[in-house]
Amino acid sequence: MIIARTPYRISFFGGGTDYPAWYKEHGGQVLSTTIDKYLYITCRYLPPFFEHRLRLVYSIIETCQSADELLHPTARSILKFLNYDRDLEIHYDGDLPARSGMGSSSAFTVGLLNALHAYGSKPVSCQQLADESIYVEQVLVREEVGSQDQVSAAYGGFNTIRFSPEGEIEVEPLPIDSARAGLVTNKLMLFFTGIPRTASEVAKTYVRDLRSRARQLHRMSRMVDEAKTLVCSDGELDNFGELLHESWILKRSLSPAVSNARVDEAYTAAREGGALGGKLTGAGGGGMLLLYVPEDRQAIVRSKLASLVHIPIQFENTGSQIIFRDIQQKYQSNDCFS
Repeated sequence: MIIARTPYRISFFGGGTDYPAWYKEHGGQVLSTTIDKYLYITCRYLPPFFEHRLRLVYSIIETCQSADELLHPTARSILKFLNYDRDLEIHYDGDLPARSGMGSSSAFTVGLLNALHAYGSKPVSCQQLADESIYVEQVLVREEVGSQDQVSAAYGGFNTIRFSPEGEIEVEPLPIDSARAGLVTNKLMLFFTGIPRTASEVAKTYVRDLRSRARQLHRMSRMVDEAKTLVCSDGELDNFGELLHESWILKRSLSPAVSNARVDEAYTAAREGGALGGKLTGAGGGGMLLLYVPEDRQAIVRSKLASLVHIPIQFENTGSQIIFRDIQQKYQSNDCFS
């Protein structure tokens, strides 16, 4: 049995510039962090006593004879990509709901790749996990997704992630100590709006015509450098919240699908309660609402958003990890990979 634990992420600034259609012409960068909420992938070899050869358990349960028969597009693509040919059971569990804007789709992709690679004899690097996950999602599954979530899930940590026009990806950890990171997290509040959304569907409303949104995207990219300076200095952090508010306004201008009346109402109430800024943590449309709130105003904001679930968070820096590994051969069978 293998258990892979992969963190969810929060993207602060630069979202949208991580789409290949943009960064392969202009370059791009994002500022993001992973948090102490995780997605777990459990894999085990199936004993040779079942009628099925594959069992996949998520919101539904699939049993079949081959990867080609799986309905789950990512699991199907990964098993075929790795030429995996072994009776297998896969379970997916998460600390946060799917389709909530926390990078859960990429966490699943990274986690499953990591788990299946763990059955092999060679360790896999963070960069390989990120590259393979981007390939699976963008090329094999053909999702309308960017390239930041896969990198965050694989590497973990509070990073600037840069995308070059040549397709190269650079991960630069922020040079801050735990005390400074604590000051940042103490001012962040995360709420679940209760509105599920599919990132690729929201992204389709603006990604296919990014040139017409060049002004917003160039500004979003510059915000990464401004936010990094704020976090890495010893100065006041509240401008970070104001920068989030500016980013909120820019992101909403990309497409009407980025927000909706319920989200706008919650954001307005939070601002009235003392939040300086905030954002939806994914492509938009719903999911998680992240707010920057001075500590003396947080009780008021919680009262204003009493109908939403508040989720305390801390940063983490481990990335996708194999937290349990026991691959004893209990039955005679073929090799893992063909």
